[in-house]
Amino acid sequence: MNKSFKVHFLGASGTVTGSKFLLELPGKNILVDCGMFQGIKELRELNWQQLPVKASRIDLVLLTHGHLDHCGFLPRLVSMGFSGKIWGTAPTSDIAEIILKDSAKIQEEDAERANKEGFSKHKPAKPLYNTDDVDKTVSRFEAQEKGEWIECADDIKIRFQYSGHILGATWIELDISGRRIVFSGDIGRQNDPLLSAPEKPESADILFLESTYGDRLHSKENMLDKLRIIIDETISKNGTLIIPSFAVERAQLLMYMIWQLHRAGALPHSLPVILDTPMGKNVLDLFRKHHRWHKLTQEECAEMCSRVHMVESFKETWEIIDNPAPKIVIAGSGMVTGGRVLSYLQKYISKPETTVLLAGYQAEGTRGRSLRDGAGEIKFYGKYFPVKARIERLQALSGHADQDELLEWVSEITKSPEQVFLVHGEPHSLDTFRVKLRDKYGWQVTIPHLFEIYDL
Repeated sequence: MNKSFKVHFLGASGTVTGSKFLLELPGKNILVDCGMFQGIKELRELNWQQLPVKASRIDLVLLTHGHLDHCGFLPRLVSMGFSGKIWGTAPTSDIAEIILKDSAKIQEEDAERANKEGFSKHKPAKPLYNTDDVDKTVSRFEAQEKGEWIECADDIKIRFQYSGHILGATWIELDISGRRIVFSGDIGRQNDPLLSAPEKPESADILFLESTYGDRLHSKENMLDKLRIIIDETISKNGTLIIPSFAVERAQLLMYMIWQLHRAGALPHSLPVILDTPMGKNVLDLFRKHHRWHKLTQEECAEMCSRVHMVESFKETWEIIDNPAPKIVIAGSGMVTGGRVLSYLQKYISKPETTVLLAGYQAEGTRGRSLRDGAGEIKFYGKYFPVKARIERLQALSGHADQDELLEWVSEITKSPEQVFLVHGEPHSLDTFRVKLRDKYGWQVTIPHLFEIYDL
């Protein structure tokens, strides 16, 4: 087999969203991740455009993990003509199914609301894909074991390796005619309370490396102490603490931290703790199903869940919203781009006794990023809402490795890669990390632009 091939950067290039990397190999086209673009309008509009390559020519999709920015474009790809298999670990396949169904439902509801209330310029507003598209997509999933080489074709082997970050997440190795290609996906933390430390690559001829936090170190603050203080200060004002949360891993980590405070006697037993994300509830079931992928025992998982009230219906959501008593609400979505959290914010964002706690990465162009940066108002449901609530952040609560942890993750690659591509980062983070890798390891690093093609 000819050892040369091409890579098409179809997403997560110069930005943190829309991860898609197409390997054009002799006789085989493999897409690594198939994410939806989120954030600024210019990026979101890319979801509606045709890909610069024909979906029908893609033979196989490999998923590093189940987050929307890594799997959320799959139903669109299928509707464009993709007819191959989609490989990932068993937890990734399960999580991706949950996330895609939730994404389709939100898009359908948003389109229905926009058409009913007339705040969309599109007549009529339509979802990017619907639940039928998702059903056609998940039928193509094939779960794969981690840590085992899989023969994909002549001279092509693939291996999924544990990366932390979220349940089931992996980095991916490909052996192509003896050349080792490594896609980092999203690398997790060294000391995550719920997940083990990421496994490390020992060699990489070509490395595709995420750099979400390539320009900074995570805060060393005590997360439990800060969370306790925020809760105390909020309930002392008879306020509500609203935590926009990613339903996968982040919601479970927040539940775990609140449970730890409860066990330590640091929370009033009467204080309601509410999980209002149907997707988060479903992911909890996966924590029980895939218990070998995280640190909690079955007993600990059950005890943690017993401290939290899980909302069963949208009717119940409004009953909770209308109750003015102090409470903690964990609700999707983590970047405030949609989901149940908007229902809470339309009632509470303008109340000074409210606290909104941002507990994850906030991409450029999202409402979460606007709140983080001190916006005086935010727009959703076609209206502007003044921001009078207190906005707080748990900076140390991240599922992404910081600069030091990324450097540690590549530390066992003894032979310098032929090429290193920095992806999944915003411009400042990409350039800062490029310089750091050059200075520490002497590596020559490329920062690709969206839709560039490289011969390798």
